[in-house]
Amino acid sequence: MSFEFTRPEPFPPIIKNLIIINALVFLAQVVLDSQYQITEHLALYPIDTPDFKPYQIATHMFAHSPQMIFHILFNMLTLWMFGRVLENYWGGKRFLFFYLICGVGAAACHLLVQHLQFDRALMNELYEAYLIDDQATLNRLSSRADFLAPAVGASGAIMGVMAAFAYTFPNTELFIMFIPFPVKAKWAVIGLACIDLFGGVTSVGGDDIAHFAHLGGALTGFLLVLYWNKTNRQSLY
Repeated sequence: MSFEFTRPEPFPPIIKNLIIINALVFLAQVVLDSQYQITEHLALYPIDTPDFKPYQIATHMFAHSPQMIFHILFNMLTLWMFGRVLENYWGGKRFLFFYLICGVGAAACHLLVQHLQFDRALMNELYEAYLIDDQATLNRLSSRADFLAPAVGASGAIMGVMAAFAYTFPNTELFIMFIPFPVKAKWAVIGLACIDLFGGVTSVGGDDIAHFAHLGGALTGFLLVLYWNKTNRQSLY
């Protein structure tokens, strides 16, 4: 019998490459958006609108809001914190498959909720107001048209990573900003999911967070890692 010790990589290759890709896309958005509308092309639009394209289900998770640098910084830090542990534990191929599937699950949940909320009459009113440049009507109706907002960001896929981490290492203690004591991973992720559920259901005005994308990613990640653990599968599929 032999034992082999493998030192965990602080920056495993899949995590490193995901962060590099996200950073390069963000840089392109900041520098070239005004000329090439990169964000507009990569964002995930509601499936009921002509702006929706199937490829956006993949591209949206590599783009972030170019006006909010903290959006990408927080996402990439979270991806590194939790994702590197899972990549070291699972290996690169499994982690990459898992991450992409969580992003697709997040997009599917977001699109489904937008479809259920879709109000064609309101969209037609907005379009008519746009044609005649009726700013007062546009401002009045826009607060009720959250179902038309496009989505960008890796948050859904990262919520899946956090859910998998909490399932795999449930009692790991985390220090969370503004909470003066450590919180176990399982309770931290459940708490975040509850906040997203509350935010998604209440639809507070001015909230531009895709809460159901977060929930879809978390649910996808939880179900996938649950399946892998229950079946003790050693392959990806």
